[in-house]
Amino acid sequence: MMRRRTTLLTSCTALALALGATACGGGDPVSAGGGDKALSGQTVTVAGVWTGSEQKNFQKVLDAFSAKTGAKTQFVSTGDNVSTVVGSKIEGGNAPDVVMVPQVGVLQQFAKKGWLKPLSATTQKSVDAGYAPVWKKYGSVDGTLYGLYFKAAHKSTVWYSPDALTQAGIKPPKTYDAMLKAGHTVSDSGLAAFAVAGQDGWTLTDWFENIYLSQAGPEKYDALAAHQLKWTDASVVKALTTLGKLFKDKQLIAGGQKEALNTDFPGSVEKVFGPKPEAGMVYEGDFVAGVAHDQFGRSVGKDANFFPFPAVGGGKAPVVSGGDAAVVLKDGKNAKAGMKLLEYLATPEAAAVWAKAGGFLSPNKQLGLSSYGDDVTRATAKSLIAAGDSVRFDMSDQAPAAFGGTKGVGEWKLLQDFLRDPSNPKGTAAKLEAAAAKAYQD
Repeated sequence: MMRRRTTLLTSCTALALALGATACGGGDPVSAGGGDKALSGQTVTVAGVWTGSEQKNFQKVLDAFSAKTGAKTQFVSTGDNVSTVVGSKIEGGNAPDVVMVPQVGVLQQFAKKGWLKPLSATTQKSVDAGYAPVWKKYGSVDGTLYGLYFKAAHKSTVWYSPDALTQAGIKPPKTYDAMLKAGHTVSDSGLAAFAVAGQDGWTLTDWFENIYLSQAGPEKYDALAAHQLKWTDASVVKALTTLGKLFKDKQLIAGGQKEALNTDFPGSVEKVFGPKPEAGMVYEGDFVAGVAHDQFGRSVGKDANFFPFPAVGGGKAPVVSGGDAAVVLKDGKNAKAGMKLLEYLATPEAAAVWAKAGGFLSPNKQLGLSSYGDDVTRATAKSLIAAGDSVRFDMSDQAPAAFGGTKGVGEWKLLQDFLRDPSNPKGTAAKLEAAAAKAYQD
């Protein structure tokens, strides 16, 4: 899973997507229909992390672009390490025209290296009309817009077994405290409340981020994400204390802390939706739906459902997101046609193609909810759009990888240590600050 989690299945409709999908590679350029179109005879090369069903569904979008413009397209799957692959292609004189970038930090890195073309006035106009300003912010570096967020993930969803909640006689909670109280009721009925995937440190960062965004607010979230606020700040200690309430309560976590630290993300979904349920709820992004259906045969909306991550301490309910931004490389052989592709991707027409295929959320508010194929996806998309400017990009994805994205070190490891022993939030905050200071300095 690693950092690809933000671009995995983003709704219950792309249930054909397997988490272990094999790479399909670039393949032959897709033939364009009609030779009399404006871009006839030109080929646009697009690089991105997608494989399997995600690549197949994005190809449908590229095919629609071909039919509209006459351009051919070729998709090249980079694997997870977009930065290294794209850098080597640029050095080798074989740069793609467009790259789908899954992390804010990588987009910023590309811009600072001078690899990117600013987006056209047409694309900027579409972004201004269709997107909450926050998406423009995440696509910009030093005030210049380089990235168009075409695909999003919703990471503020708590998935549950309707049978488990019905048996316990409870309804989806509206606040964090009510969620813990409901968890105790579930536990009293015979199941643990939550499956926690502590073996994968990134899931713990997501728990923290949702609590912090709701409790401390978006301004402090932004400051902490940029390391303009130290991790020793009282707001961080408070959020860790709130998270620690869950971590230290053996009634709430399936198997207790020790078992949680030996449970990976797919395993946490299995504990709720597998053949032998051990817990009633699991927190993670909307891609939980795909695992519940594909691996365990659950019908999403019927025997697997979600409620929004609840508000914490009087704050607003958080909406943490991830996403893939399209950028145009200066060194691409056909960067002008690449820019035309981005102008197309900025339209609701392009988003509707993938929305119909499934496994997709768009941050473009001009895409009608009727474009999505089922009620659960529509509810997720509605929540994402309704959050407007309060949406915040995954904090650890904004950090240097040494702090926010590497197994066994930095935030991942320190939050695993905190899960193991949540008795000293202040001490954990100090360790997080020391690790962050080093990573942001490097």
